[in-house]
Amino acid sequence: MSAALSWAIEGRDWPNRAASRFVTAAGLSWHVQSMGQGPSLLLLHGTGASTHSWRDLMPLLARDFHVVAVDLPGHGFTQAPDRDLLSLPAMARGLAALLRTLGVSPDGVVGHSAGAAIALRMVLTKTIAPDCLISLNGALLPFKGVASQLFPSVARLLVLNPLVPRFFAWRAGSADAVTQLLEGTGSRLDARGQELYRRLFSNRVHVASTLGMMANWDLEGLGRSFGKIDVPVLLVVGTGDKAVSPDEAHEVARRLPDARIETLPGAGHLAHEEQPEAVARLIGLEMLRHRELIAC
Repeated sequence: MSAALSWAIEGRDWPNRAASRFVTAAGLSWHVQSMGQGPSLLLLHGTGASTHSWRDLMPLLARDFHVVAVDLPGHGFTQAPDRDLLSLPAMARGLAALLRTLGVSPDGVVGHSAGAAIALRMVLTKTIAPDCLISLNGALLPFKGVASQLFPSVARLLVLNPLVPRFFAWRAGSADAVTQLLEGTGSRLDARGQELYRRLFSNRVHVASTLGMMANWDLEGLGRSFGKIDVPVLLVVGTGDKAVSPDEAHEVARRLPDARIETLPGAGHLAHEEQPEAVARLIGLEMLRHRELIAC
């Protein structure tokens, strides 16, 4: 096991660095950021990202909430576990242990992409009981057709080859490669945002953990349990998302007991990085809505 990046080198000017600390839980050293006071909000990033993706959104939310963001295992500055612990159930268990160590019981959870799947899994296992869950371009459904069988197999082959993460990390050292990768999500980020992703994807441990997460990801079981989700879910969808089809949100909403959809016109997969003010407003309104319902 090893840390993905060096806090002294890559983390020297990390976004919201003053809010960072390192916490040991579930056998790992986790990078955690927290700021603000009030009802607690847990932020879970998606595959291949880190706490940096909340760099502009987190301070906005901290005006009204106690916000906690973490780097997932093997991502950013959190220690990488054994490869088989990069699965959805294992990550959910690890995060549950971290929350117990932190003494945090989130009133709301915000999950981006695969982070939304982790949040739903934690709700199902009763390790969290938030007032509401906000999914930002959630990756909640399996690939369809041949891709459902081909993609996990390819990811497993890639992650088992020790040269592959090195190659991807070397390739990602190119600014053009990172720009192309981000544009493939339908999002346009500023130079600072692109540079932070370049740091992440230039590191072989971060890349290996990203590939390992993809190889171990199984959403079939989660989908079969959608009917058991007992918290309200807000599905925030960027209409320009090229990574997860916006149409998927309608299928997910039909299968969840209590869900509704809000759209962000023109936003890509990284909507919270492109439009932090709009996303903060949606999250704040959703939290207020459910806390008012509870008070009634």
